Amino acid sequence: MQKRILVTGGAGFLGCHLCERLVAQGHQVLAVDNYYTGRRENLSALLGQPQFEAMRHDVTFPLYLEVDEIYNLACPASPVHYQRDPVQTTKTSVLGAINMLGMAKRLGIPILQASTSEIYGDPDVHPQVEDYRGLVSISGPRACYDEGKRCAETLFYDYNRRHGVAIRIARIFNTYGPRMNLEDGRVVSNFIVQALRNEPITLYGDGRQTRAFCFVDDLVEGLMRLMNVTEPLDGAVNLGNPVETSMAEIANLIVSMTGSRSQIVFRPLPQDDPRQRCPDISRAQELLHWSPRVPLREGLERTIAYFDDVLSRVHDPVRRVEVARAG
Repeated sequence: MQKRILVTGGAGFLGCHLCERLVAQGHQVLAVDNYYTGRRENLSALLGQPQFEAMRHDVTFPLYLEVDEIYNLACPASPVHYQRDPVQTTKTSVLGAINMLGMAKRLGIPILQASTSEIYGDPDVHPQVEDYRGLVSISGPRACYDEGKRCAETLFYDYNRRHGVAIRIARIFNTYGPRMNLEDGRVVSNFIVQALRNEPITLYGDGRQTRAFCFVDDLVEGLMRLMNVTEPLDGAVNLGNPVETSMAEIANLIVSMTGSRSQIVFRPLPQDDPRQRCPDISRAQELLHWSPRVPLREGLERTIAYFDDVLSRVHDPVRRVEVARAG
C-alpha cells in the first residue's frame, strides 16, 4: 500500500538514504530539513520525481501536514556540528520531538524516533542492552546531544502512555557510508579524508577505545523494519553492528586500503568520549529479524570510493594535487 511518509532531517546522511529506499518502494515521501547539516545535493537523485518533495523547515517550529508515517531524524549527529550551537541542538531534539509527536497524535499515525547510542554515555555495561540506563554527564560538552536525545525518548514514552501514540525508538550506533559530510568530524569520514589527502590521521587517546560500525544500507533496513512492526513496542531497539573495532584498528585498515602515506598521530582524548561502544542487538534480531549484512571492509571500500570521487573534484585542491602527482 502506498503511503505518504514524512522524513525530518531528510537531507542528512541517514535521511537521504532512507528517502531513496522509501521512494523505491513506491511511497510518496516528503523530506523536511533546515539544511544546517543536511545538503540538498544529497537528494539530487530524487528531486524532480513526482513521488518526492523537499521542504525547508526547522522542526523546532510547528508543522501541519497530512501524512501516514513520520521518521523523526532531525538533529545534528556529529560532535563538531552539535557542539557548534548546543542550545539549538537541545531545542531540535526536544521541541522537534514535541512538534512531531503532536502531529502523530493529531493524525493517529506511527512515529519513529532516531535516538542514539549516546543515550548510554561512557558505559560501564558492555555490550549495551536497551534496559541499561547509561552513564551520561549532564554538564559536559556532549550533553546537549546526549541529554536532548534522552529527553526526546521520555517525551515519546509519555505520548505513548498518555495519548496512545504508536511509537518506535531506534538507538542508532555508529553508522557510515557514502554521503557522509566531508567535514563532520566523525571517525570514518575523518580517517578516510585524512588518508586520501595523505595528512596525519588523528587518533584520540591511546587508540584502544572501541566503536561498532554499521553500513548505512543495513541501518536504513533496520529503521524500515522497526517502523513496520505490527505488535506494540514497550521500549527502544538497538540498531548497529555488534562487531567491535578499536580506533587504531580502523585507522590502520583505512591507511592500508587507500595506499596512503599518512602517519598516525595521537591527541588527548576529548572530555566524556566513550571508551567502549558496542550494541547488544538481540532485541532487533528477535523482533525485526534484522542483523547487519555488509562487512566492514566492503562498506569501507564503497565509502572510500565516494570520498575519493568527492575529493577529486574542484572542491578539494589538496586532493587534486595528489591525484595529479599519482597520474
